[in-house]
Amino acid sequence: MTSSFRYTTQFILDKPYYSECFDQSVSLDHSMKRYSKAGIFVAIGTILLLTGANNYASWFIIGLGVLEALSVKFKRPWWLLRQMWSRAAGNEVELTIDENGIATKSAYIDSIIAWTDIYRLKETEQGFLFTLERGQSYLSKRYLDQQACEYIRSKQ
Repeated sequence: MTSSFRYTTQFILDKPYYSECFDQSVSLDHSMKRYSKAGIFVAIGTILLLTGANNYASWFIIGLGVLEALSVKFKRPWWLLRQMWSRAAGNEVELTIDENGIATKSAYIDSIIAWTDIYRLKETEQGFLFTLERGQSYLSKRYLDQQACEYIRSKQ
């Protein structure tokens, strides 16, 4: 590949895009270990309730435990809902891939992921998962042509 590669496309941040992002980048674990924090909250709240220390605080802690359990159980729908409520949802994004990195720009997003900031690049079935210093970022292959995919693979 030449160093002057440049690919630009546009797409809409819609529910199917966000669904794909979540499905390809998050592994769901519904084991009992994930519910341990919720169990601890409920147990502490119950103990406080039985001792009669403070009924309001006890019920509040029990409520936190229930909310924690629900957040584990319904992680995907909750995440999708938050994304769809964001200002960026429904807007068109311009994606540019070049020798500097991956740039996304819209009315509410203006970011660049430099190739040097990517610690690990993992190709999934439907896209690319980039591990950065502060988390992960996902890019769908749905909006890329073969040449752009090959260029990204060459950056591994």
